[in-house]
Amino acid sequence: MARLLRDLDRCAFIGMVHLQPLPGSPGWGGSMERILKAALVDAQLLLEGGCDALLVENMGDVPYLRGAVQPATVAAMAIATERIVALGAPTGVQLLAAANLQALGVATAAGATFLRVEAFAYAHVADEGWLDACAGPLLRGRAALGAGVQIWADVQKKHAAHAVTADLSLQQLAEGSAFCGADALIVTGSATGAATDPADVSAVARARLPGVVGSGVTPADAGVLARIADGLIVGSALKQGGDWRAPVDPARVRAVRDAIHA
Repeated sequence: MARLLRDLDRCAFIGMVHLQPLPGSPGWGGSMERILKAALVDAQLLLEGGCDALLVENMGDVPYLRGAVQPATVAAMAIATERIVALGAPTGVQLLAAANLQALGVATAAGATFLRVEAFAYAHVADEGWLDACAGPLLRGRAALGAGVQIWADVQKKHAAHAVTADLSLQQLAEGSAFCGADALIVTGSATGAATDPADVSAVARARLPGVVGSGVTPADAGVLARIADGLIVGSALKQGGDWRAPVDPARVRAVRDAIHA
């Protein structure tokens, strides 16, 4: 993934594959076949529309558990991720909320290339409650597995309160994540679909790791963000009506692609 973020002659376009509710979640509907079919359709449309990579997430599993998911969810996530990896594009994994060690297992088993990790360095309060930093156990787990999976760490992640680290600047938090061994850094707005401040992207970039925008990208700001970020992770803006729960809209994918390439 370092090649994706550093060796492209432009910013990388990473499309979100939001899975429908998996086994173990309140919304589980009883059919893995339906989940896999919807995920593969979305993934194929994202790649056909110009995405360079994909990120698979159990977004439909709301409300999320804190720091772990059930075994059935891990199994289902591994199956879905393996199917998407087979499409041939670089693929990442995120298991909400902060089930980072289990996500590492999914990525290793399914052949994914990176993880999006919340609470990598520094603790914070999220929707699910207090999340402790996980860099130590996560990197030891990666070494034990002999996995080449990269860690893309969120810095001041959306849907969270960061008063406990308010005495540190965003740049200092980014540098702390780099010190703890992240391979790339993700900066977001305050919530899903909320715009990311370009000044925040520039602040995180000073940590001298690849910088990725993780929320709120639209055709209107993709061009500006693409000039200062190494990658853009895009979800809601690529869906019908801009709703993350809806299927991918090919016209919306092309619109963001064109803004990035402009």
